[in-house]
Amino acid sequence: MAAAKEKPNYKIVSDNRRARFDYEIGEVFEAGLMLTGTEVKSLRTGKATVAESYAAADRNGEMILYNANIPEYLQANRFNHEPRRPRKLLLHAKEIVKLAKGVEREGMTIVPLRIYFNDKGRAKIAIALGRGKKLHDKRETDKLRDWGREKSRVMREKG
Repeated sequence: MAAAKEKPNYKIVSDNRRARFDYEIGEVFEAGLMLTGTEVKSLRTGKATVAESYAAADRNGEMILYNANIPEYLQANRFNHEPRRPRKLLLHAKEIVKLAKGVEREGMTIVPLRIYFNDKGRAKIAIALGRGKKLHDKRETDKLRDWGREKSRVMREKG
């Protein structure tokens, strides 16, 4: 029998499930998010989306997350945040350089994979360098996924 999966010691807020279908995922980085208080409270309710967002380096050598939707926190009336504002990502300088070179030289994209709270309760985002898949690559991914499902179904019926 297969070994029991270890439970991750963090709470996933938002998962970009489409990223692995649309992109070949390369190296994955963990980055902190620079957020306001109402954004953190809104994230704890678990309603954020990162499906159509992306990250890019700006002129100051900082990594910025664009188009991530963290909805307004309903209990905060005056001091609420803008849902789709650009947010600074907290990374080491070497990591920022590595990501920027991947985008500049190799034509890759910085794709957010998931937003989560780590074991210390800090909001983190997993980002990766990804290369866009062509249509035939996506079809191949579908075939492999379908074959995996079919194989597990046959194994269950036999056993």
